[in-house]
Amino acid sequence: MSLPALAPSDLPPRPPAAATVPGIPPMTAPRVPAISPMVPPIAPAVPSIAPMAPPPPPSAAKGPGLDEHQLADLQSRCAKLDQLDYFEVLLLERTATPADIKKAFYRESRTYHPDRFFHIDDKQLKEQVHELYKRVTEAYYVLRDDTKRKKYLVDVTGAERAQKLRFTEASESETKAAAKKEQEEQIGTHPKGRQFYQQSQKDIDAGNWSAAERNLKMALTYEPSNPRYKESLAEAQKRLSEEAKAKGDSFKIR
Repeated sequence: MSLPALAPSDLPPRPPAAATVPGIPPMTAPRVPAISPMVPPIAPAVPSIAPMAPPPPPSAAKGPGLDEHQLADLQSRCAKLDQLDYFEVLLLERTATPADIKKAFYRESRTYHPDRFFHIDDKQLKEQVHELYKRVTEAYYVLRDDTKRKKYLVDVTGAERAQKLRFTEASESETKAAAKKEQEEQIGTHPKGRQFYQQSQKDIDAGNWSAAERNLKMALTYEPSNPRYKESLAEAQKRLSEEAKAKGDSFKIR
């Protein structure tokens, strides 16, 4: 079947041509650059890493942080530990001050603390360290106390040194007994006697020698043989005599 031919009047009208402006070029559609297909990035090659070897175990012959000199010192001191006094354990002179004793204890306890040797396989070395550390602590406990240190110094310089190197419970009891005796010698054993004696000391500090004499005489009624009371009474009476003499001289007719 053939279609009838259309007359020109039957066709739709053409769109009017775009008006051109002098000096301005006609607009053209922008060109879109061709997009190449995306290629996945290539991952960089990772170098193979060899497994890290475990650190070598600490030597059983040496403790951590101990040089040859310290190791030799440890072995030497442990070999004769039962022959050392507390001053020798802390590497101190017997005239060491409390500050020296404290400093030596901190030095030795840091060097030979058992925690530093926990992972060592050598049982003998660990036992030596433990024993030396225990003796270092024991030495500090005794030497830091003035009363204990004085008694210990007498013990280790006497004829029974070998039996007195360690401060035992018996030594503790002896020290307490000596301290109590010294205190009793100073202020007395009877409560009333101590009370009058202490009051006499206050009178002496105030320069009231007459009142001091009275209180000392009262103290001696409770403890007639106390040497400290007698000594203080003699001093008070001497001062009273000097005061009386000074007053007598001041009233002389010149």
